[in-house]
Amino acid sequence: MSLGLFQALTISARAMDTQQAGIAVTGNNLANVNNPNYSRQVLDISTSISVPTDIGMEGTGVQATGVQQIVSQALNSQIQSENSTASYWQTQQQALEFAQSDLGQQITSASSSSSDSSQGIASSLSDFFNELQNFSADPSSLSERQVLIGKASTLASQFNQVSQQLGALTSQLNDQLQTDVTNANQLLSDIAGLNQQISTEQIDTNSAPNDLMDMREQKLEDLANLVNFSVSSEANGSLDISIGGVQMVSGFNVTNTLSTYDAGGGQMLVEAGNGQTVTPLTLTGGSMAGEIDARDGSVATLNNNLNTLASQLITAVNTVHETGYGLNGTSKALFFTGSDASDIAVNTALVNDPSLIQASGTKGVTGDNTVALEMAQLANQLNPNLDNQTFGQSYDNTVATLGQSLSSASNEVSDQDTVQQMLSQQRSSISGVSLVEEMGNLSAYQTAYEASAHFMNAIDQMLQILVSLQSS
Repeated sequence: MSLGLFQALTISARAMDTQQAGIAVTGNNLANVNNPNYSRQVLDISTSISVPTDIGMEGTGVQATGVQQIVSQALNSQIQSENSTASYWQTQQQALEFAQSDLGQQITSASSSSSDSSQGIASSLSDFFNELQNFSADPSSLSERQVLIGKASTLASQFNQVSQQLGALTSQLNDQLQTDVTNANQLLSDIAGLNQQISTEQIDTNSAPNDLMDMREQKLEDLANLVNFSVSSEANGSLDISIGGVQMVSGFNVTNTLSTYDAGGGQMLVEAGNGQTVTPLTLTGGSMAGEIDARDGSVATLNNNLNTLASQLITAVNTVHETGYGLNGTSKALFFTGSDASDIAVNTALVNDPSLIQASGTKGVTGDNTVALEMAQLANQLNPNLDNQTFGQSYDNTVATLGQSLSSASNEVSDQDTVQQMLSQQRSSISGVSLVEEMGNLSAYQTAYEASAHFMNAIDQMLQILVSLQSS
């Protein structure tokens, strides 16, 4: 005996339920077409279990068995890794651009620089030595002495300003590092919470909570922007997170949190701890590593080079100046005070009384320009403490070094943009919602629903006829 009309009615009802579920899934996809954090979903449909009859096995129709999320975990993992790399270089680039701005120099190439500001160190250094040359031609002129004091003061102020700004940049990078650590800890907590929700949903519904998994993937990508990490999966759907070899999330729990610590002299680094053990971390990607490497690399090198340049300028000028005599016969006075770029200044006594500038090599001979000329000639002398470069060459080399670092970072950012766009397109082709495809699916589900409804109507009419025959 076959299944009969009542079973056929059940088949049509199950078919309508299945197509209705397909319409709902398609509608959800269409609703999220502009949601970048959404992965396309499809309805899993399978044939219902066949049953034996007198004429053989007969089908019982169709059934919806679940909603599947279309994702590539390998692609997601690659995107996370590339996010870390891209964020690292973007942070480096931004920090170096700030350093370039602090210099008052527009770097035009990796091997040279040009100043767009008359207030930059390069311009002030050149003005100072040019004025020394002018001053040596008329060492007894008070007006020339006042101009020289002005040029020297401007140069010193430029060193002070750049030193202060680089210090502020270092503090800014430390502050941003702390902010990133705080945000990373929040993301780790969010991921642990989502692990628990996903595991619970899978147990309660025996199906994957796709929206929660999308949300967790976005948290992972946000975390990748901050720091590089490794992921491992558990059987219950949870993801374990490790940073620098230290496990941070295990299942539903945050096992360690990140914090900053002072490694000495304000050098803020990152460690992982749980209240009992603390492990310093060596970060390899993300904005946190970018902030540390920019601060302790190019920015620190720039600051050190400027301090060395200022220190050598102070020493060289003072060594010569101390051997001379002022207009009133005074000697042994310093021209510059301070020790480096942070505190270099023109001797206040000279500022108040330019006649004290010791230009003469012979006491009482006011027209003698021996010392003034010797100070002017420092501009072209190779300094062994500046890698046998002149002051101008040393500064140009400092700017060029920064330019090379900035150029390298900019190239890396450009390369990473290309890689990320390619990966984004690949993921979109797999997980993205296509309006054309979804409208086609919607039409197919709607047509199938209508056909199932017609089938049910036909079965209903047949049942009515059967009932009518039996009652007559």
